[in-house]
This record gives sequence, C-alpha cells and structure tokens, in this order.
Amino acid sequence: MPHDEQTTDRRLERVILELLDGRAPGATICPSDAARVVYAGDDDGWRALMEPVRHAARRLVAAGDVEITQGGRPVEPAKARGPIRIRRCR
Repeated sequence: MPHDEQTTDRRLERVILELLDGRAPGATICPSDAARVVYAGDDDGWRALMEPVRHAARRLVAAGDVEITQGGRPVEPAKARGPIRIRRCR
C-alpha cells in the first residue's frame, strides 16, 4: 500500500508517542527506534527515515508533546546537532 509523505509524517509522530507511552516517565527513545518501527523491513532501509523522524519530533516539540534532549538536557530543536533523544515533556 503506497504511503504519501504526509501519511508517513503523521505515522512517525504517532509511533514516537506510542513508544514513549510504553516507557517509564522521563525515559527517552532514540529516533532510530521510531524509524525501525515504521520501516519494518529486514535491511537498513529505516535509515532513510532518520531525518523525517527528526522533523516529526520537532513538530511534536512545537505542539508541546515532547522535548528533544542531548546529554540528558532539553535543547532547542533548531540547535540540536548530532545524536538526539526524545522524551515526553515533564
């Protein structure tokens, strides 16, 4: 079944929130966790979803649902460079 870009974006947002709902309060996920769930393949194709996951996380930050962290501390999404983690807002 073909997915357009908007459908994938919304699915990534849902998966991020679902993964966080399954974790302890304050726990984080790696963007690759969401990419792997959405891709659901046996190869490294999930890597193509890494930037879309980061964009989905930024939208969820703007909505007040999550925060992006580096080194355990919240960072402004536009300033995040390198590896990030995602967690529910406290």
